[in-house]
Amino acid sequence: MPWSVAPLRAGRAWPLAPDAASLRARWDALVRCESAEERAALFQPSRIRGLHTAVPQLPGHDAPTAPLAAERGPCPEPVRVLHGPFDQQWLIPDHRLIDAARPELWRVAGPGQTFVVEQARGPVPAARAAEGRAPLRDPDPAGPAVVCSALLPDGHAPAGRPGRIRPLFRRPGGREPNLAPGLLDRLTDLLGRAVSAEDFLAWTTAAAAHGAGGCAVPLPLSPAVWDTGVALGRRMLWLYTHGARCGRSPEDRPKLPGGRRPYVRAALPSNLRALSGALRYDADEETLHLGEGRIAPVPAGAWEFRAAGVRVLEHWVDLRSAPAPAGPLDAIRPALWPREWTSDLLELITVLALLAELRPQQRELAARLSEGQQLTADELRTAGVLPAPAAARHPASVLDHHEEGPNGQFALL
Repeated sequence: MPWSVAPLRAGRAWPLAPDAASLRARWDALVRCESAEERAALFQPSRIRGLHTAVPQLPGHDAPTAPLAAERGPCPEPVRVLHGPFDQQWLIPDHRLIDAARPELWRVAGPGQTFVVEQARGPVPAARAAEGRAPLRDPDPAGPAVVCSALLPDGHAPAGRPGRIRPLFRRPGGREPNLAPGLLDRLTDLLGRAVSAEDFLAWTTAAAAHGAGGCAVPLPLSPAVWDTGVALGRRMLWLYTHGARCGRSPEDRPKLPGGRRPYVRAALPSNLRALSGALRYDADEETLHLGEGRIAPVPAGAWEFRAAGVRVLEHWVDLRSAPAPAGPLDAIRPALWPREWTSDLLELITVLALLAELRPQQRELAARLSEGQQLTADELRTAGVLPAPAAARHPASVLDHHEEGPNGQFALL
């Protein structure tokens, strides 16, 4: 996947939040300021963005392009994004607020697009580090090497250095795969079956692992191994995207088998301050305690699931209950636990539990892969697939729609 993009760089935390209502309240507080000094203090200017910075719209969103110093209008409608590997949050899609918004990603986001986000390996939990498993032979206990998202990802890393973001397609509407030219044809010839871009993405999701030089995606020469990995990867894609990709229907959402759906067994504390540092897990009862609140059943695999070495559920709750960052607009946040967060948390528990259940299949796939023949980089170079041409490493030109540039001008791309 030769075209990759660096993670978004916000420059300020307040345009992103777990709930959309806080973002609208923060925007209203900003535009109500009549004094330039007060508005600047709220906005938090950086070297790249200030109240008078002129920038174009983010593709696909109709935020104003006049300088923020004169802004009096309503908040641009917040959009759902993937913050880090598993946290679905809300973002104000206004280019004036984000230091490095990566417009090329916004341009290709939407129906048919899936993003691959490389993950830092992070620290391996001490209990598992002693096992000494080699990379590429077992799913890493510190977390997956890649995650996938149907939402635009910001590429944030909970720990370690953030990785690159790789769209599956280079053009809007799921057109032109972001793959080295000739790769799919080569795999089709070697495996004796048609290989699509979606098949390759599914294989990558199942087989990617942390290697010495970063994320590694071994390619098998066995059709049976390939078919097994693609089927497993499609299941994982369905989970990573919360049913948005590889599902049977839009209503096909992840659920635990056997009716073991997690429920709120005791009401969660409404006061967010009461939750700070009050999270614990009871493995014997499969219960997640949030202060006096209880959620069960929570399988151990969901609680222990890590990304970049950080426990996902713990990090998710901490982001919502920890004290607000120092910025004045960051302090505008819910005082009480919103009902929507409970639904989000229950769904996240389900996704993590189901992903953890797939790890034995990933281990089996890794073992079969290591025992069989693999397609090497040298063979791909001989076939002319590698290195990918320079043009494939850059965004495609998009000429089929207008985008508004700074101060209302039209930009032609």
